[in-house]
Amino acid sequence: MPELPEVETTRRGISPHLLNQSVQQVIIRNRNLRWPISRQLANDIKDQTITSIERRGKYLLLGTDKGTLIIHLGMSGSLRILPCDEEVKKHDHFDLQMKNGQCLRLHDPRRFGAVLWTRKSPETHKLLSALGPEPLSEQFNTEYLFNRSRQRKQVIKTFIMDSKIVTGVGNIYASEALFLAGIHPKHAAGRISQTRYAKLAESIKTVLEAAIEQGGTTLKDFTQSDGKPGYFKQQLNVYGRADESCTSCGTKIKQLTLGQRASYFCPHCQK
Repeated sequence: MPELPEVETTRRGISPHLLNQSVQQVIIRNRNLRWPISRQLANDIKDQTITSIERRGKYLLLGTDKGTLIIHLGMSGSLRILPCDEEVKKHDHFDLQMKNGQCLRLHDPRRFGAVLWTRKSPETHKLLSALGPEPLSEQFNTEYLFNRSRQRKQVIKTFIMDSKIVTGVGNIYASEALFLAGIHPKHAAGRISQTRYAKLAESIKTVLEAAIEQGGTTLKDFTQSDGKPGYFKQQLNVYGRADESCTSCGTKIKQLTLGQRASYFCPHCQK
């Protein structure tokens, strides 16, 4: 699944081509994504100018004067900027065609993505209203994370992956941040000290910023908006490296399952 750095990479990739451009038409080849695309969307957004392109968690928000287009990439979705007459491929479900001849095309083999329209503030939308702070924002800090963790028996790995606690820290980057912080993924969130939370908050920001800088993690179903793969996967310390040597101490990386997700850690470096 594309995680926060992949979505932010996509946002940065599509912004120069769409910002301040007007919509010519919408083409929907398959409405049946995670939630059906509205049949009224073409009328709602036609002739509208894209005035902002933001990200909230893993959601992309394309703002206009009349409303906001909310896009989620789901498990396997990707967005491309293409000429409007570019040949359509299998699983190309949605086109946002602009008057400048450019097209934003959603490719989604598994169809778990979403294209939604709201006339209200996107922050009040049911998919966004309960999200926690952005991990790279000032609101996400040691004090916030420590205070939210008190009395929690939940393991730390699933705690920091809870979008109501902090939005956008997915499985890959949770594993990597816990490694940098030296925290075992099975520790109870409520039993971790404030000092260690300071290190964890810093590590989450460090890992995400590094991934964004390098274009997101290369996954089987994800490439950047210009078709080039990201490169952060080459620098992963633990994720996907079960039985390989730790980059720090040489101990074999272990794998376990937490919250139905594969988790990776170094038994020597993470206590």
